Amino acid sequence: MNRQSTERPPADPWSQMMRASIAGDEGAYRRLLEDISRSVRAMARAAFARARAGDADVEDAVQETLLAIHLKRHTWDAAQPLAPWAYAIARHKIVDAMRRRGRQRAEPLEDFQEFLAAPEAEDPHALSDAQRLVDGLGPRQREIVRSISLEGQSIAATAARLSMSEVAVRVALHRALKSLGAAWRRSIA
Repeated sequence: MNRQSTERPPADPWSQMMRASIAGDEGAYRRLLEDISRSVRAMARAAFARARAGDADVEDAVQETLLAIHLKRHTWDAAQPLAPWAYAIARHKIVDAMRRRGRQRAEPLEDFQEFLAAPEAEDPHALSDAQRLVDGLGPRQREIVRSISLEGQSIAATAARLSMSEVAVRVALHRALKSLGAAWRRSIA
């Protein structure tokens, strides 16, 4: 004889905590989000590891999942277990994080050392040619190009040092680089 069990399945702790939080129990809600965050963090780390994407965006995926659960908790069907609903949200947020990241992979540079070319020796003629081109600029343009392009100074620092506005420095740099390009094209023609 086949008897159907009248026993209820064991209660899902996440579902219980969500029901309590909807009823106003803030402690239950905090515990629920902590539990979910641990679970989603592990899930995200595993997904990022499988994709060989590093784990830089794991915390973003966890936080986005928690925010989505918070904002959409009214859509959860209290007659259903919470975990599948929460995991579905987490999967979508992890996929979104991976898509934002693109197809980049974090690979240690040391793994490719044998394939990397040795640095080329600098051509002394190329340096003198570049110096000659820069020397052909007017004094203000020459100072701006050296400061920003060769010394790595910021536009703001260069503007302050030369008592110019940042806009004026940008315009002068643009014109100087345009002049350098024209001078270089003439030198190779």
